[in-house]
Amino acid sequence: MDYKQHWDEAFEKTETEQLGWYETTPQKTLELIHETGIQKDARILNVGVGTTTLVDSLLEEGYSNIIASDLSSSALEQLKNRVHSDQVEYIQDDLTHSEKLIHIEPVDLWIDRAVLHFFNKEEEQKAYWDLVHQIVKPGGFVLIAAFSLEGAEKCCGLPVHRYSADMLKNDIGEGFDLKDAFDYTFINPRGGERPYVYTLFQRKR
Repeated sequence: MDYKQHWDEAFEKTETEQLGWYETTPQKTLELIHETGIQKDARILNVGVGTTTLVDSLLEEGYSNIIASDLSSSALEQLKNRVHSDQVEYIQDDLTHSEKLIHIEPVDLWIDRAVLHFFNKEEEQKAYWDLVHQIVKPGGFVLIAAFSLEGAEKCCGLPVHRYSADMLKNDIGEGFDLKDAFDYTFINPRGGERPYVYTLFQRKR
């Protein structure tokens, strides 16, 4: 399956505000970002960024060193056209076969509310975690929100791998401490309930 084509079409055929994962304000993600206490000029990487309003919120709060990455070039183009900021760098890349992110300078915060649960194969998950380990600084943070064990089994026509906080803790490995975790049921634009698990990890120094 051509996943880039799948996601390009998803973002081209549906208005941002009607996407099943759209949030007017990504409040729970912002709460965990605030919990990290990172500086406003910290390097923040949002993977699977899509057309999220999180980038807008971060800029409004004064964060100035944001990297927005997605497999979909269409999503990135839409985000770039909406945001209009030179404080955001856009990187189109595949997390399971990284050609660009693998070469960037280390980051202070990795944010993912969109990607990990789509990786169902062990080799995809390994590639994901290997990339996390490579580019998150010692003392840096990893914020992951994934479909919980009570969550939907599919999203955007694709099967998803559902998680608990303990599963994420096991997968990220002993080099990270779990700082916070909670369940949250997101109500999507169509009124559907989408149970998530939110986690915040910090890399050991």
